[in-house]
Formats: sequence, C-alpha cells, structure tokens
Amino acid sequence: MANAAGRASRIVVAASLAIAALVAIAGPAAAAPSSDRGGGSGGAPKTPRGFDISYPQCGAPYPSNPAFAIVGVNGGRVFSVNPCLTSQISWGGGGSAELYVNTGNPGPALSSFWPRGQTTPRVCDSANPDTADCAFDYGWNAAKQSFETAQGAYQQLGIATSPSATVWWLDVETSNSWRQDVALNVAALQGEVAYLRDVAGVTRFGFYSTTVQWGTITGGSKVFAQYPSWGAGASSEKGARSLCTSTTTSFTGGPLALVQYPFSGFDADLRC
Repeated sequence: MANAAGRASRIVVAASLAIAALVAIAGPAAAAPSSDRGGGSGGAPKTPRGFDISYPQCGAPYPSNPAFAIVGVNGGRVFSVNPCLTSQISWGGGGSAELYVNTGNPGPALSSFWPRGQTTPRVCDSANPDTADCAFDYGWNAAKQSFETAQGAYQQLGIATSPSATVWWLDVETSNSWRQDVALNVAALQGEVAYLRDVAGVTRFGFYSTTVQWGTITGGSKVFAQYPSWGAGASSEKGARSLCTSTTTSFTGGPLALVQYPFSGFDADLRC
C-alpha cells in the first residue's frame, strides 16, 4: 500500500508468494455474515468483505457497501498526505473507518525530515545522527504527522470522536525506504508505536506486510509479537480463507486475523 505500483504488484501476487506471506491481524468486531453476493449501490446489503483504499483511488469510484473499511492516511510514503483522505474516511463510515499509515527509515543522508538535534523522546545527536535513537525519533515524528493529519480530516468532517478510537495499521513494505541495518528499521517502527500508543492514545493497532518483506526490513523481528498483523499475498478470497484457517501466527508473531486479496479491481480484506 506504499504507492500505486506497490498496490498493483500485490494484486497480481503469485500463489507461491501468497503461501510465503502468512500473516495475521486482530481487528475489532467480526465482519458481517458470510455471503458470496457482491455489494450494490444505495441501500444494497453490505458484502462480507472489507476494502482498503488510499490515494490511488482518488478521482475514481470507491468500492460499494464494504463490510468494513481501511483508509490510507498518507500519500504512499512517510510524511505525505492522501489528498482524498476526508472523502475516503466518509466512504468508510466516518469514525468507524480503520486507518493505515506508511512507514520507513531512509536515514539521515536521504531524509529532509531527519530529527538531527532532537532531544525528545530520545536524543538524536547532530554530530552522530545515524543511530537507533535517531531512527526512533524519526518514527515518532512520522506517527505524529500521520495522527495530526487524521485529526484534521476528522475536524473537517465534523466527527466528534478522536482518531485514537479506531484501529491503526503500520504499513511495512520494501517499496518505501529502509536501511540495511534492520535494527535501525525496528527502532523506527518502535518510535511509531510509542507515539500512537503513549501520546495519541491508540489502543488497537497492528502491522501490514508479508513474511518476506517483514523479514527483509526487520530481520523477522518478534519485538512486536503482542500486536496483530494484516497480511498481503492471497490471490483470491478462497486463498485468503485458506490462510486464515491454516495459520495461527503471523510475521509479527501475533495472531492471524486479516488477509488482503484482489477483488473487482480493488484490494479486499477478509477477517480471520
């Protein structure tokens, strides 16, 4: 979900990758009762499937009557904004729409947002900016920008609740910028989690990735094993159901609860 190319590539993922991408997420309440009917318009019954959308869907019709919705806050990379965020949150049911954010760690040489000289929550020494503490601050700042962006969208829509009341997902994909030192990448993700949990007050969040990408970026870290995962890689709803029933843990080490698959030109999602 990091960018349009990344989304397109997941839609055509081969079956072998689907098997490698065993993942899990824990969502809120269960989705609508299972059915094979597609969603219609207006007052038509909701489909049993959820959908996730973001900036690639701007200016085009959104999926009809989703059982649940997940909306991308960013425009495909860290510190960017989805230009259709307000309309997509409205499509997703306002405050009931779940949210996902792009993550990354480009390092001090490539990022104009690098926290050189920042002293809180950790000290990023300007003279030595390529450290785990600096990466943590980078992730912290990225989560802050994403959360404040969501707050602004809520205010525009007149949603009385805080974005902290919904589910948040951290999108971890190789299509974004990461370091070869996986410990620095893990530190950036820890910074994201720390801001959302300790400052924003988010109580429900997890990670989106695949087993392969998670291994490349984090070295297969189980630091986040307490959190659920949302997995990409299934080639169909049948494949998603198979992953849900055959796997009990995911790339984070947490439970398998959500799997993404292509449906009618969109990314659909099945709760496990």
